[in-house]
Amino acid sequence: MPDVLYFVFSTFAAAAALLTAGFGVARALPNLVGLAAVVLVELGLLTQLVTSIVLATGTVSARANLPEFFVYLVVALLVPLLAIFWALAERVFWSNYVLAVGAFTVFVMLTRMHFLWPAN
Repeated sequence: MPDVLYFVFSTFAAAAALLTAGFGVARALPNLVGLAAVVLVELGLLTQLVTSIVLATGTVSARANLPEFFVYLVVALLVPLLAIFWALAERVFWSNYVLAVGAFTVFVMLTRMHFLWPAN
């Protein structure tokens, strides 16, 4: 995983987690801003998937643990989708915390994927 992508996507995931947690503290219902932040985290993960596939086909050394990296990436892709689904299905202020935990989970998984990528 290129360092630039890691820093951009992890910063955005952390910001989305803080934003949605702030909405939860304010006891607001899930709104378009919080949902859009988590959707942008998902779009970043899709960009990461495409970039990782392209880089893995030609430049990754034999010591890479690519299966573990891609399992992390696929699970990280599912987390925001499930958080958004839950927030839309149960529209109470607690759903903002679900979105926050989903974004924070992506942040943690991106950090782990950064250490698994062999270019480091």
